[in-house]
Amino acid sequence: MKALTFKRYGKSPDIGFSNIDRPTLQPDELLVQVYAAGLNPIDNIVPAGTFKPVMSFKLPAVLGSDLAGVVVEVGSRVTRFKPGDEVFASIFDMGRGSLAEFAAVPESLAALKPANLDFVQAASIPMVSLTSWQALKERMNLRRGQKVFIPAGSGGIGTFAIQLAHQMGAKVGTTVSTGSIELVRGLGADEIVDYKKQAFEKVLHDYDGVLGSVQGDTIEKSLGILKPGSRIVSLTGPLDAAFAEARKLNFFLKFVFGLMSRKMMKLAKKKGVNYSFLFVRPDGQQLGEIGELLKAERIRPVIDKVFPFDQAKEALDYLALGRAKGKVVVRIK
Repeated sequence: MKALTFKRYGKSPDIGFSNIDRPTLQPDELLVQVYAAGLNPIDNIVPAGTFKPVMSFKLPAVLGSDLAGVVVEVGSRVTRFKPGDEVFASIFDMGRGSLAEFAAVPESLAALKPANLDFVQAASIPMVSLTSWQALKERMNLRRGQKVFIPAGSGGIGTFAIQLAHQMGAKVGTTVSTGSIELVRGLGADEIVDYKKQAFEKVLHDYDGVLGSVQGDTIEKSLGILKPGSRIVSLTGPLDAAFAEARKLNFFLKFVFGLMSRKMMKLAKKKGVNYSFLFVRPDGQQLGEIGELLKAERIRPVIDKVFPFDQAKEALDYLALGRAKGKVVVRIK
């Protein structure tokens, strides 16, 4: 089968198309013919080797993690799905990829595709929705009437997280450029800061949570807008010792990650704020609950651009520019 792979880690990962064997199914897995694959920033970060100490791939490795498609075969222990079912899933952190004609998906990570979404729309959802769900519901325990700051509101994470927080009854603050103000207002943002004209830390006040989705000093600056007892959940780092502990990493990596997050932890403690790093986990049950929100049209996919499969590498390059309003998706079939 045709797949987009990388052959080595580093500045020259040799990304290109390869003909590889179809995945061999385990008893608890589905073989899915991939119709579309949603892209995420991590898809460009993995080949660079940034997460090599904590994520294992057998090289050459297939890129991508989000997919939507049709089940063509099921393992002997699979009970929830059958051939012909239309599904969507994230296979992130499983040592396999979605930018291929077929993918093996553990049954526990898959959910039925909402009938009102096409494959491209469904493929745009898994990672951003699971990340938002786990950050806002599990880590922050965000409640009705609270205020959450979600920077870069027009991006892939931002467009979903704003909608989810709005559905949870929270007030949402965000940052965008002038051209995206109406987009995020339509998604449910309440306080919108044009970052080209104003500094968010001088405008926003008394927030209960921050979703750290932007590289740079945004998280440190956001400390100034938070109430004591608030929570920062970072998707971009610094990695912390709790992350190393959860992944059962060795003592040296626990020590290193503890050092990396030491400054942030100290600043957060001084403000009476809790800081944690979130590494999203695939979860079919959560994706099924998210699917119900999508079916009810309480949340909608936001897609910037769709690329054909033979331009998948160009799609990754476009995503890396950081200008997409919503998600970038590759149509495979």
